Amino acid sequence: MNNKTPWWSKFGKPQYGGELVVRANWNIEDFDPHIRGPLGNIYAAWMETLVADDWQLDPEIFDFKAHWRPIQYLKGCLADNWEFTEPNTYVVHLRKGIHWQNIPPANGRELTADDVVFHYNRVRNNGEDGQTSPLVSEEFKDLLSVSSLDKYTVVFKWNISNPRQIMDTLHQVGVSQFLENPEAVQKWGDLTDWHHAIGTGAFILQDFISHDSASLIKNCDYWAFDERYPQNQLPYLDSVKFIVEPEEILAIEKMRKRKIDIIDHISPIQAYSMKKTNPEILMLTHPDSNALSIEPRNDAVPFNDIRVRKAMQIAIDLPAIAQSYYKGFIDPFPCTLTSKYLSGWGFPYEEWPNDLKDEYAYNPKTAKDLLAKAGYPRGFKTNIVAGTDADLGLLEIIQSYFAAIGIDMEIRTLDNAEWLDFVKKEHKHDQLAHRTGGSPLGHTSAPVHDLAQYRKGSPNNWAMVDDDRFDSFLSQALEATGIEEMKKIIRDANEYVARSHFSISLLQPMAYSLCQPWVKGFSAQFGSAWAHAGGPARSSFYLSRIWIDHDLKKAITG
Repeated sequence: MNNKTPWWSKFGKPQYGGELVVRANWNIEDFDPHIRGPLGNIYAAWMETLVADDWQLDPEIFDFKAHWRPIQYLKGCLADNWEFTEPNTYVVHLRKGIHWQNIPPANGRELTADDVVFHYNRVRNNGEDGQTSPLVSEEFKDLLSVSSLDKYTVVFKWNISNPRQIMDTLHQVGVSQFLENPEAVQKWGDLTDWHHAIGTGAFILQDFISHDSASLIKNCDYWAFDERYPQNQLPYLDSVKFIVEPEEILAIEKMRKRKIDIIDHISPIQAYSMKKTNPEILMLTHPDSNALSIEPRNDAVPFNDIRVRKAMQIAIDLPAIAQSYYKGFIDPFPCTLTSKYLSGWGFPYEEWPNDLKDEYAYNPKTAKDLLAKAGYPRGFKTNIVAGTDADLGLLEIIQSYFAAIGIDMEIRTLDNAEWLDFVKKEHKHDQLAHRTGGSPLGHTSAPVHDLAQYRKGSPNNWAMVDDDRFDSFLSQALEATGIEEMKKIIRDANEYVARSHFSISLLQPMAYSLCQPWVKGFSAQFGSAWAHAGGPARSSFYLSRIWIDHDLKKAITG
């Protein structure tokens, strides 16, 4: 390939038309990112964000496999450009001519700066409802004000003077990015009813059947053009359908029958099995958004004794689990806050001193001794509250390891929505907690955000940690003036977490997704960028730019 040929030319020329069918891993519970976030994951198909991934960037430079998007690899979406007029003042200039979908009460009016102000005030919970939103991160508490300078200019004033952290906070992959229509919220109070789904995106939600499917059609008035082919108005697809199929085996079978085009987050065993029987299917891999862990309540007996938490950790043989349960498709080492996949950040296991590695090495005899010294020579009974998305097979293995040192752990499961209320919102769990999509360890999101995981009062602090030294790391990072200073603070926080044993570290799986060969326009790296958290976290961007090779599909399916 010569220097004049774009790297994406290998995908062929884009084609219009067709329907893309995507598996939803669990039922779609909500349509308002302000209400429940992760369980309403398809709102990203019709709502858009201020910035997006650089669609023209060669994946050899940056592959977008992690949640975190370093600011140098972001391009404007609803925003045309942005600037810092002061270190704490972020000014965003919107694109002109972007319109809300032509659905009452928005009726296709133009997007303005006031809409952005409305959204971020709702995220910050400065609205009339007076309710505390569990979705507001620690960092958003430093957002002093958001205002419109004119019809297309938004000004964010912050209590911190760290431009990198300000951009990471505003533009992280998460619920706080997606702009909802103000008229819809004002008319109905919230957007929990799917009929009230209105955005600026490439697709319009046309139909929804709970526990079955959600259907979206092309927004013919969509504003965007393909950055790679500037003459092509987006989207290429006519429609997108999400099929709710929680059972992995059933989803795999539907894909074999070519009833599904994309499956997200499946086990490596199923992924490699599919590649053997259907070698034409593309397998996408990327590190999961976080590691797996068990959260003991650090504020309650017996887990307020670090000796008990250490005993629980060394009672588990992580390398054996990696080899036998995960068939070698996983890193066998424990994790701390920041994932090893964010190169240059955090405190990867390879850098741990030997004395710290010993605190995570399988040693049931030492585990029993620690329990005895803590006053539990015969162990104790406990329970773990797990979401229905949890890998119960893995928890049963952990259960057997604990039983070997005298800890009798009952496994209790709750529906994911109930779990979020019971554990994250109300903190009613009295002993252990576990959920696949929310561990405080092994994060692939912006590293500074990791420093909020165990902060007192944080909704993500399921372990109920109250530790002044840990709380100080976030303040230090927000005050840092250089990148190396930030890295040092985050590295120290990671080591502190590892030595404090706030959580019981399990492992960080790789996420596996499968894609039919006729879905085109993206590399495996870009494909993995929107396949996160049980649904496409950036689907308004990616689904508008990928396309179907109709000739290839016809040749394969007949």
